[in-house]
Amino acid sequence: MQKVFDELNSLDKRCYTKFALSEDILMEHAANAMASYISENYSYKKSILIVCGSGNNGADGITLARLLYKRYKIKLYLPFGIKSDMSKIQFKRIQLLEIKQIEKIKKADIIVDCLFGTGLNKNLNEQSIQIIEKLNLKKAIKIACDIPSGINCLGQVNDIAFKADVTITMGALKTSLFLDMVKDYVGEIIVANLGVQRKIYETNTNTYLLDKKDLILPFRNTSNANKGDFGHLNVICGSKIGASIIASKAGFTFGAGIVSMISDTKVDIPAYIMQSTSISHNCTAIAIGMGLGSYDKEELKKILTSDIKKVIDADLFYEKEILFVLNQELVLTPHPKEFCSLLKLCEIDEIDIKTLQNNRFFYVKRFCAKYPRIVLVLKGANVLIAQNQNIYINTFGNQILAKGGSGDVLSGLIASLLAQGYDALYSALNASLAHTLAGANYKKNNYALNPLDLIKEVKKL
Repeated sequence: MQKVFDELNSLDKRCYTKFALSEDILMEHAANAMASYISENYSYKKSILIVCGSGNNGADGITLARLLYKRYKIKLYLPFGIKSDMSKIQFKRIQLLEIKQIEKIKKADIIVDCLFGTGLNKNLNEQSIQIIEKLNLKKAIKIACDIPSGINCLGQVNDIAFKADVTITMGALKTSLFLDMVKDYVGEIIVANLGVQRKIYETNTNTYLLDKKDLILPFRNTSNANKGDFGHLNVICGSKIGASIIASKAGFTFGAGIVSMISDTKVDIPAYIMQSTSISHNCTAIAIGMGLGSYDKEELKKILTSDIKKVIDADLFYEKEILFVLNQELVLTPHPKEFCSLLKLCEIDEIDIKTLQNNRFFYVKRFCAKYPRIVLVLKGANVLIAQNQNIYINTFGNQILAKGGSGDVLSGLIASLLAQGYDALYSALNASLAHTLAGANYKKNNYALNPLDLIKEVKKL
């Protein structure tokens, strides 16, 4: 997994003071990283339009123009002039090389966006919006310097943003690159070295980006084993039966030794899923909430207050009974609307979905500060998995998973690992990775996935 930071100004300043690396040196490395990427991936016959703002992000672009000059056909556009000290220094250098500017946006094979960096803290003016609109309409390979212009320092898109194929971000990863709303803008993310290796540039953090290699599957490494060694998962069946069937199948597929559905009425389920009217005496984990609907309140309280490991989903995030369990170590898997309801029930805040989506990291931190034992899995385009002060970002999800039943598969996967004896955070991290990577591996049309397809893909990981 990779470290992620809320801001990098302090890390840049640390380079100045601790390693005697000047701002100029860092900028040269930033521009060189972009130049190297372009040189390694695109032939010298390509034309490159570099669009620069008046600050240091623009200065990165001016530096890039100098590094690529004579190798590529450079079209340098400075719609706002130059203002920062570094942009003035870099502009003087290109003047000495007699690199010319263009006066309007022109066609090019590659467009490099150097308008605004991570310091954007206000709405774009009309001219900026028009420039980004024109750039987005151009058919070209699009590269963003540090962060696509229009995404502000909090990772929000207020008006419009440059739609990049690749974002070359400077020094380290930033949380502003990982809000749901920016996923369609950032493209592939590459971290540029700024003069020292990332291990030196980076300091301590509580936020991490998950990699594919972080997935640990629940392989059975002991030959002398029986089904009891792998736990007994109980899935509480509510009025919407399909959800609990899906969760049960997913749980069984991901390694639970036994899976039982708990229901007052007989349910048509696969032969390998057991059925009972009450919690099994040897139950090692419970999945509850998915498709719950109306449920006896006393029975619900009894299940929730038991000391058995649990994953809670869906309907329970609208019920005050969930407050009975928030002092336990358990896994909660809300989508944004459900999380807004949970925040209200917990008296943390009363917000709408848009406010949450604009401030996902902020509200996850607030919830986990109040309930440090809980493992929260906030679903979305990028899944946030958090406990206490630590947040883990899973970016492998895609639109394929935007289907009814997908979340029930996730709950079943988490519950299966809990049943097998893994702790809550480990179960949430690995189940989330398995869930999203299974979706990414689906080869048919991206509108066609159903939950059983997803479960089949989990088998192939």
